[in-house]
This record gives sequence, C-alpha cells and structure tokens, in this order.
Amino acid sequence: MSKLKATREQKNLTQEELSEKSKISVRTIQRIEAGTEPKGHTLRALAQALEIEETSLQETFVIPETKPSDEITLETAPEVKEELQPEINYSLVKIINLSSLLFTLLPPLNILVPLLLMFTMKQRNNLVRQIISVQIIWTVMAPVVFMLGIFLKLGRQFTLVLMIVIVLSNIFIILRNAMEIDQNKKMYFRLNFNMI
Repeated sequence: MSKLKATREQKNLTQEELSEKSKISVRTIQRIEAGTEPKGHTLRALAQALEIEETSLQETFVIPETKPSDEITLETAPEVKEELQPEINYSLVKIINLSSLLFTLLPPLNILVPLLLMFTMKQRNNLVRQIISVQIIWTVMAPVVFMLGIFLKLGRQFTLVLMIVIVLSNIFIILRNAMEIDQNKKMYFRLNFNMI
C-alpha cells in the first residue's frame, strides 16, 4: 500500500476529500496511490493537506536483499524504522499550545516557551510548527493593530478596549485550537505555511 493511501485512510479521507483539501486532481491522487512518486508542488500540497512532513510521502528507498540468516536491522528495513519513530503525541501538542496562554501578556515568551517545549518534548511535527507560526503572526500583528488604534486618536478608553481585545483574541485562538486538537487532531486557526 502506498504511503499516501495509508495516510489518507488513517485520516479518514476519501480521494475526493483529499483532492478538495489539496487542490490536486483525483486522477493525480489515484496515480500516486498506484505507485507514481509525488514531486514539487504536488508533494507540498498533499503533505500540507494531510498535515504531515513531505518526506512522509516519499517512497524512495532500497531494501537490500537479505539471506534467511541475516538479521533485519533498521538499515535493511526502512519501513520498520518509520514505524519505530514516535507518532504525534496529541496530549503533549495540547500542552505546547496551551503554554502560550500563560504568556499572552508577554509576547516574546508566547513564542519562546512553546518553541522550547517543542524541543524538550521531542514534538517536532507540523502541528507544533503551526502552533508556533500562528503565535509568531499574532505577535507581529498585535503591535501593528495597537499602533493603528493609537494613530486614529479615538481616546484612552478606546486604546484600553483595543488592548483587551487584542489579548482576548490570542486567548480565543489558543483555546479554540486546543479544542480542535482535542476533538479532530488538527488546528482550527492555521496558516498555509510554517514559519519555522
């Protein structure tokens, strides 16, 4: 079974649903599942739609011939090596996501703490990279929106309300993503690219 088909079925997607998510034709998906290797834009689009690393869809490896007396090692059986790699631990991903919540008032830390946790918890997957990317975008956009509010000179009360709305927006993003990760194993607010 091809890696694409296995991943698609694991995520409970039909070929048509994957086609809609990735903007890749059903015929191309069928060809890849039949054995054609995805490349370039197709590989990136499918990996992004499935929320996995691009290398997870590539099937280029050679299995050396072994004699019955040979031991099977990770070098002689790459598919075994893949199975031994830890899968995404969604409870750790939720902790990394919620760690940003503690630092919504200290913007650089809402990026640095999840980044540090990503490495210490060994969760270097696409989902965690998306969490950190969303926080980076929010951290860049929040001061811009705040400064625009000040330049409009609508008064101190408006500025205070704007500050509260900016902080509450990040809290909402974090909590909504936590719910979506818990229920559907994906993010509700996500980008079409990773910043890290």
